[in-house]
Amino acid sequence: MVVNASQDDPEKARRFREAALPYLDDAYTLARYLLRDAADAEDAVQECYLRAYKHFDSYRGPAMKPWLFAILRNVCRAEYARRKTAPTAVEELPEGGEQTPLWNEAPETPEKQLLRRFDGETVRKLVAALAEPFRETFVLREIQNLSYREIADVAAVPVGTVMSRLARARAMLRSAWLAEQEQAK
Repeated sequence: MVVNASQDDPEKARRFREAALPYLDDAYTLARYLLRDAADAEDAVQECYLRAYKHFDSYRGPAMKPWLFAILRNVCRAEYARRKTAPTAVEELPEGGEQTPLWNEAPETPEKQLLRRFDGETVRKLVAALAEPFRETFVLREIQNLSYREIADVAAVPVGTVMSRLARARAMLRSAWLAEQEQAK
C-alpha cells in the first residue's frame, strides 16, 4: 500500500507527542529568553515543533530535548532575528576583572543565590540584559539543565566555548547583581 504524503500517520503523531511534548514548556522558556517577546516565542516554538514533526522520521537521537533546542535555536536565529531589539555585541571583561576561576568555584554559586534572593522579574531582567551568546548559554545550562556537551551540540560550538561563555555570563550576572544590590541600598 502506498501512503499519500498528505495523509497523517497516527503512529508517528503518537510517538512524536510522547517524545516531544514533555519539553514544550522548556522550549517556550528558551524561546522567551532568546526572543524577549511572548508572541514571538509562541510562534517560534510552534514552528520548531512543526519542523521537528516533519523530520521526526529521520531523528535517531541522542536526546529529544537538545534536538528540539537546536531546531528552536535555528528558528529563532533565522526567522526572528530581525525582530530582536537588543544588540548582540559581545561584552569584554575588563583586565583583572572579578572572576572566580572555574576550579575554585563554590558549590553554591552566586547565580543560585541570585535566584533565591531576587524576585522572578529582577532575575529575568538581569538575564535578559546579557548579550545573546551568553544569555543563551546561561539559560541552557542553569535553567534548562543541559550538559556542556548538549549545549555545544545545540549551539554548534566547541565545549570550551560553552565553558567560556558560561563563565563570562556568570561574571556579568555577578557584576549586575552587585550593582542591583548597591541601587537597592
